[in-house]
Amino acid sequence: MHQALARCEPLQRLQQRLAESSARMDAIRTLLPIGLQRAVTAGPVDEEGWTLLAANAGVAAKLRQLLPRLEQCLQNRGWPQNPKIKIRVQSSHAG
Repeated sequence: MHQALARCEPLQRLQQRLAESSARMDAIRTLLPIGLQRAVTAGPVDEEGWTLLAANAGVAAKLRQLLPRLEQCLQNRGWPQNPKIKIRVQSSHAG
């Protein structure tokens, strides 16, 4: 089964994007204030850049203030082609 999954190109691309998203989050984590670190989650990487998921609108606003520093960090760490960061507020699901 592992060999079959390894040969599946769409799954390989997904796995690469997940790994890249995680690596980007590791790169910027120390730039986030301690209070924000738990309220920010790594989102998807796509052709337009990388998405950070904010727990609420206040967190998103603070992240927008930090964007230049975060994007510069990514450039310095080797993502010069597309360091653009998008911010989305996670929707809360009523249960």
